[in-house]
Amino acid sequence: MKLSVCYIVLNGERIIEKSINSIYEIADEIIVVDSFSTDKTEEICTGFPKVKFIRKKFLGFGCQKNYTLSEASGEWILFLDSDEVPDETAVHAIKEILKNSNPPYNVYEIHFNNILLKKTIKYGGWGNVWRERFFKKGHGKYTDDLVHECFITQDRKGKLPGNINHYTYKSIAHHIEKINNYTQLMAEKKVSNGKSVSLFKVIFSPFYDFMKTYFFKFGFLDGVAGFYISITGAFYTFLKYIKINEILKFK
Repeated sequence: MKLSVCYIVLNGERIIEKSINSIYEIADEIIVVDSFSTDKTEEICTGFPKVKFIRKKFLGFGCQKNYTLSEASGEWILFLDSDEVPDETAVHAIKEILKNSNPPYNVYEIHFNNILLKKTIKYGGWGNVWRERFFKKGHGKYTDDLVHECFITQDRKGKLPGNINHYTYKSIAHHIEKINNYTQLMAEKKVSNGKSVSLFKVIFSPFYDFMKTYFFKFGFLDGVAGFYISITGAFYTFLKYIKINEILKFK
């Protein structure tokens, strides 16, 4: 068994068929761990013979990803989200590494094209994103964080040619829904780690985040999309801190 492609998913019907099709030729198995989707995710995934579809209660992104790794039997792992599609260059590069009995690295970062409302975002911190998504099994794992988990490895990292096209949100309403969900998880994570929040942070951190994204990281060069990202980023920060305050108040 050479390559296991891994997904964790909840209601991923929008892009997951396109994602699986992009890597199907090079995958020996595809592991999909689903948090009880209510859309057509299961129907789409089980239509592919290589897919092993597993339902598991969601206990946090890090735990879910590490469980998925434990189910994979491949020598190499490609970890994707349901809204991510590797381009042909990345797929070809993976294929060449799989052929190599002694590749130069055991862990590879891949560049992300973050696409919002049909526009590839180049600035504001969204344009220069690299993530460890292709690696040999046993050469890394994820932190057990509830959200914003990190990949841990002792290996030097290579950079894989090509891109992963990340189709972030289908609509503004979808984005706001995600912000609400993620800020709740972040607030719970911070409180569980003993963090508190001051009124100063609640008021001034969102303003600073807007300035950083829109001006210091040149978000204004992405036009309306850049302004939107900067505003919603500030809103994310505000919600996160106000929810920490709410949790602590009623704890």
